[in-house]
Amino acid sequence: MSDKELEGKWDQAKGKAKEEFGKLTDDKSTEAEGKTDQVKGEIKEGLGEAKRKIKNTFDDK
Repeated sequence: MSDKELEGKWDQAKGKAKEEFGKLTDDKSTEAEGKTDQVKGEIKEGLGEAKRKIKNTFDDK
């Protein structure tokens, strides 16, 4: 697993925590920020995974 994949997973976890905190405190802004952070994390994780797979493809040849 690449650094970007780990960063993405971490961002997703932080975003989920922020979203849940927003729900608990009835803070729609914090809840929305958490959802946004989760999406950013998913994108970062996906890019890291793609980069790793491409690198592995060329390293195997």
